[in-house]
Amino acid sequence: MTTSDARGDLHFYLRSAREALLWKLEGLSEYDIRRPLTPTGTNLLGLVKHAASVELGYLGDTFGRPSGEPLPWLEDGAGPNADMWAPAEESREFIVELYRRAWAHADATLKALPLDTVGNVPWWPSGKDEVTLHHAVVRVIADTHRHAGHADIIRELLDGAVGMNKGNDNIPPGDSAWWENYRSRLEHAAREADRDT
Repeated sequence: MTTSDARGDLHFYLRSAREALLWKLEGLSEYDIRRPLTPTGTNLLGLVKHAASVELGYLGDTFGRPSGEPLPWLEDGAGPNADMWAPAEESREFIVELYRRAWAHADATLKALPLDTVGNVPWWPSGKDEVTLHHAVVRVIADTHRHAGHADIIRELLDGAVGMNKGNDNIPPGDSAWWENYRSRLEHAAREADRDT
């Protein structure tokens, strides 16, 4: 595999993760994109805000390419998980546009630097803070796909909408009766396995 092939592959998977994450916001109210649907507060808009912050950090600051974007939720005193939710004054449009600017900034880094470029992650311990661009991009891809999976589950809990991306739901065909029967079979198998232990 050539470097250009590796770069293209990395960029493809990064773009697909980004698009999947943003797609999960489509058609939902302000309330629904902000609702905490897990005991730890996971919510759709917070996942997007976090992903924007991750890209700007790992694919910007780490390689001496600060974006200039103010990220007050990452400053000292911001509080834990401040990057994982959006207060009312941070609009959907603001966060989505921030994420799109993060994409452009990260893409410029990926285009400008060789994959073996070494950067320093400012929030990692000194002496253990070096990372190649290749490693940083893989890390961001993994993180974004992980959060796109979280978004899949949150969206299904909100309105039943499922799917891998806009053109590919990646779900077997079936109406609500089929899915109810399928879920019932899984519940039965789980209870049966529990009895056997």
